[in-house]
This record gives sequence, structure tokens and C-alpha cells, in this order.
Amino acid sequence: MRTDEHGNAASPYALPPLPYVDNALEPVISANTIGFHYGKHHKGYVDNLNKLVAGTEFAGLPLWNIVTQTAGKADKTAIFNNAAQAWNHTFFWRSLKPNGAGEPSAVLKQKIEASFGTVDTCKKELATAATAQFGSGWVWLVLDGDKLKVVKTGNADLPISAGRKPLLTIDVWEHAYYLDYQNRRADYVTAILDKLINWSFAGESLG
Repeated sequence: MRTDEHGNAASPYALPPLPYVDNALEPVISANTIGFHYGKHHKGYVDNLNKLVAGTEFAGLPLWNIVTQTAGKADKTAIFNNAAQAWNHTFFWRSLKPNGAGEPSAVLKQKIEASFGTVDTCKKELATAATAQFGSGWVWLVLDGDKLKVVKTGNADLPISAGRKPLLTIDVWEHAYYLDYQNRRADYVTAILDKLINWSFAGESLG
């Protein structure tokens, strides 16, 4: 099966395996939440994408190419939403790891300190953006030029239109946390940043 530069299968698209077992993120994220979030929501985006691109010029393209080629095009909104959500979710799972958090690598830490002052300040900016995002969306740590920034996007959007490179993300759609935290989004985000955030993946994404 062909894959793109991000390791995602070309059409027909398959749900990528989780990087860990479904209870590995407990108690921050329960196996029950993973079952719904990964097994139903993420899978639903992949299944919908396969239906939407069948017989179109996008069939067979790597997932990332579909995202970039449909972004901002009103007549391709449905394809973009499902392709972007499939990509975003795969990136989100990789942004977490069991027994995460801790210290970033020396290179990433230096970049964070140059951009934010301290790692704690970076985490606070991520938390503030996550709680400030109205409705559904995502919060990202991105490389923008030679600086790191925290940005938030609504719904399926991701920070590619301004040429920003995602390093990690936190899903703040309600289905990401409601079974475990009800409406306490801030508690969910804080727990991720304190216990699950995958600085190693962010460092790899930095390149």
C-alpha cells in the first residue's frame, strides 16, 4: 500500500493504527473515550473520505495532498473537512504518549525558550488557547518562520494556509473529552499538558 510523507495510506484510505493500546492513556483519557473517539469519530472521517473521493481527481492521492489541494475551496468543503480531520486525528494521537510530558529535547527546549521564555509559559499559552477556542477545533504548537507559536483553528482547519508547520496538537472538539470530563475542557487540557504531551514527537516534527 502506498503511503505519503506522513505515513498515511493513499486511497483507499485506511484508519492508521493507534501508537499505543486503547487504555494506555488512562487515567487522563479512558479506553472508553478512545473507543468512541478513535473507533467511531476518526474512523468515520476516513470512511466518509473514501466515499467522497471515489471516482474524483483526488482518488489515489496521498492524504496530505488532498488536504492542501482542497483547503479554502468552497466547492470542496466536504472533502477537505473529512481529509483534514483524518489527518488531524492521526497527528493528535502522535502528539500524546503514555507517561508523556517531562522535558523536551535540548534542541526543542532551546527553541521553546527562545520563543516563549520558558516551557511552562509555552504550556500556559497552549492551555489558554485551548480554553479560548469557541466551539470545536484544535490548538497547535507550530513553527512559523524561525519562531514557535501557539495557534488555534476551528472545526477541521489546520495551520497550513499561512505556511506554518505543525509540531503537535490538542483536540478540543467536545467528543475528545466529554465522556471523561463532561464540560471541563480546561481540566482535560491541563491533564494532557502535565501527563501526556509528546515532546519527542514535537522535536521530530521540528526536524
